[in-house]
Amino acid sequence: MKAVIAGAGRLGTQIAQVLVAAGNTAVLIDRDVAHASELEGTSPDVRLVTGDACDPAVLERAGALTADLIVATTGDDADNLTISLLAKRRFSVPRVAARVNDADNTWLFDAHWGVDVAVPAATPLFSLIEEATGTTDTVALLRLSKAGIEVIETAITSRSRAAGRALGDIALPEGTVVATIVRGGRPTVPDAAVRLRPGDEVLLVSHSATEDEIHAAFQ
Repeated sequence: MKAVIAGAGRLGTQIAQVLVAAGNTAVLIDRDVAHASELEGTSPDVRLVTGDACDPAVLERAGALTADLIVATTGDDADNLTISLLAKRRFSVPRVAARVNDADNTWLFDAHWGVDVAVPAATPLFSLIEEATGTTDTVALLRLSKAGIEVIETAITSRSRAAGRALGDIALPEGTVVATIVRGGRPTVPDAAVRLRPGDEVLLVSHSATEDEIHAAFQ
């Protein structure tokens, strides 16, 4: 699958990395030249294109004409809608997903604007990718079914019971360990003394726990 992700922030970068890890190709677009330069080399399998994704020429340079999926992840809803409309109407991209930053704008993110999947900003990364791609196969790279192991993600918000608590104080289901905590777009060592903060994404590895059990422990 060929994917183009507009917005090389934390979310867009993580989506690109997961898709590439699953054997897909991914191109990141970002208008900030300095930020794009910082990202160069951090994910060698992800191609970076500098420019405004609302510009059809930039989308075409990123590969929109042959893309199977375009994901608009910028922090501006108007930009995400514009990118989605161009992707669907000008480039006939089969699947278009767009991030909704302001919940009051959710009603706009529909087929009229070229959006196949509207994703609330708080949606956990794995769920977003699963919805955007329309298949569980992408997320399956993290579901090690043959070994009976699954990687589960949970996002910490200000309302989470785990917010402010030390990782070692959280009772995990049997057979479950924390693989990493993604904070500020970077993985951190899951030390027991680390206190979880809103915005953290916790990745857990388990051979028996369900998503509901993980949710109960952290949320």
